[in-house]
Amino acid sequence: MTSHRTATLTLPADDQILITRDFDAPRRLIYRAWTTPELVKRWWCGERGTLDTVETDFRVGGKWRYVMTADGGFEVAFHGEYREIAPEERIVWTEVFEGAPGMTPEEAEKNAAVNTAVFTERDGRTSLWLLTEVPDRTVRDAIVQSGMETGVQEQMAALEKLATSLAG
Repeated sequence: MTSHRTATLTLPADDQILITRDFDAPRRLIYRAWTTPELVKRWWCGERGTLDTVETDFRVGGKWRYVMTADGGFEVAFHGEYREIAPEERIVWTEVFEGAPGMTPEEAEKNAAVNTAVFTERDGRTSLWLLTEVPDRTVRDAIVQSGMETGVQEQMAALEKLATSLAG
């Protein structure tokens, strides 16, 4: 059973995007789906394609890279580094959009987002607080205008469906 809730996207500051979402699943299952490569492949793309590559060295200082094939047949890739990990509670990582429009690879690295995910549980339900911090309003607005919100809604629905299936 899923909650059919939606993620809430707000812009608390010129350089921030905040996503919040409640899930009808315990925190340990949401966290497991978030951090296990073979499970990430099942929800991360939402309904927008397939995640072909999930490379993670899940430790502080470890690198990660995801490559998806979007429904239009083109590849989209992201990479970064884990900065903080508190199991089942908090993850902080950088995120670079490889091939960001109008940016050289060096500029994309300079404009990397810093993401903080906080997972809390109450009565068997999980609340996710996901803050994305970027260098400035221009980068923030480009991310928001990319169709991010629709993708996040699909992604979070798929994450909840997967996590609840893990409980069975």
